[in-house]
Amino acid sequence: MVPGALDQPTGGYRYDARMIAGLREQGWRVELRELEGQFPGPDARAEQALEEALAGFPDGMRVLLDGLAAGASPAVLRRHAARLQLVYLMHHPLGLEAGLAPARSQALLEAERAAVALASRVVVTSDYTRAQAADWGVPSERLCSILPGVESAPLARGPEDGVPVLLCVAAWVPRKGQLELVRALSGLRERSWRAELAGAMDRDPDYTASVRDAIAEGGLEARISAPGVLTHEGLGKLYDQASIFVLPSVYEGFGMAFAEAMMRGLPVIGTTGGAIPHTVPEAAGLLVPPDDVEALRQALESLLCDPEQCRRMGRAGRAHAESLPDWTEGARRLAQWLEAV
Repeated sequence: MVPGALDQPTGGYRYDARMIAGLREQGWRVELRELEGQFPGPDARAEQALEEALAGFPDGMRVLLDGLAAGASPAVLRRHAARLQLVYLMHHPLGLEAGLAPARSQALLEAERAAVALASRVVVTSDYTRAQAADWGVPSERLCSILPGVESAPLARGPEDGVPVLLCVAAWVPRKGQLELVRALSGLRERSWRAELAGAMDRDPDYTASVRDAIAEGGLEARISAPGVLTHEGLGKLYDQASIFVLPSVYEGFGMAFAEAMMRGLPVIGTTGGAIPHTVPEAAGLLVPPDDVEALRQALESLLCDPEQCRRMGRAGRAHAESLPDWTEGARRLAQWLEAV
C-alpha cells in the first residue's frame, strides 16, 4: 500500500517499485493499492482510503504499508492489527521532514511511533533508521534493515568542454537543500562551473519560488539549469557529464542518489544529516553540517580547485558502491522477512 501513484520520481517510491517487482520475479502475488488523499495527513480522505483498503483484506493477509501512507493514522491500523499481518516500511521518520513546525513534527513522530508499534514486522532502509526504530522500543526480532539496491553503471566521462558540472538530483523541497546550494554557489561566481539541479519542482511551490528567486538574485540564470524530472536515460546522461555530485540534504534515511553518484565515480558533497555519513564513506566525499551555507561553499571550492582530490574520492566512492547490495538481493531479503511473518 502506497500513498498516491507508485511511479512518482522519488527514492522512496523507486524503492517500493523495485521491491514489488523483485517479489513478483520470485513468484509472489502482489496486489498493489495506490491510496488517494493527502499524505502523511492526518487527512480524512486519506484515512478513509486506508480504512477501506484494509477492511477489504481477508484475515491473515500480509499487508506491507509504506510509512508515508500509514504513519499518521495509527487509529486506522489499530482496528485491523489483530486480524491482519501488518508490515511497516519506514524510509525515515515522517516527523523529521525539514520545514515542519515543531508542533507538527512532534505530532507526526508520536503518531508514527504508535503506528509502528502495531506492526508485526518493521522494515527500514538503513541501519541508521533501524537504530531509531529500536529507540522507539521496537524489539530487534521485529526489525529488518534492507538497503536500497544499487545498479551497476559506467563511470562518468565528465563534461566535454572541461567546465566542471555540479549535479544535484532531488525534488525541490526544503529537506533537500537546493536553496542553500544556490546561496553557496552565489559566493563562487569567480570560479568556473555550471550546475544542473534536476528533480520535481511541483512538490512545494513556495520553496521552488524561493530557489528560483535566489538564482535570479545571484545572477546565476545562465549557469544553473533546472531540467525537472528526467527519464532514466536522461538522468543517465546528466550523471555521465557531471564532475561533482552535491546534495545538501538536511536529513536522509539512506540517500539513494549518493550511492548512484558514487557508482558513477563522482566525488560527493553532502551533509552530516541523518544516515548520510553511513552512506557516504569519508574517503568518497566531503560532508558539512546541514544548513551551513559557508561550509558548503568551502567544500564546493575545495573540490573545484583540486581535480586530483576529485579523482581520489571518485575512485573510493566507486569501490564502495560496488560493495553495496543490488535490488535482487534486497528483494530476496524482503521475501525472507515476509515469510517469517
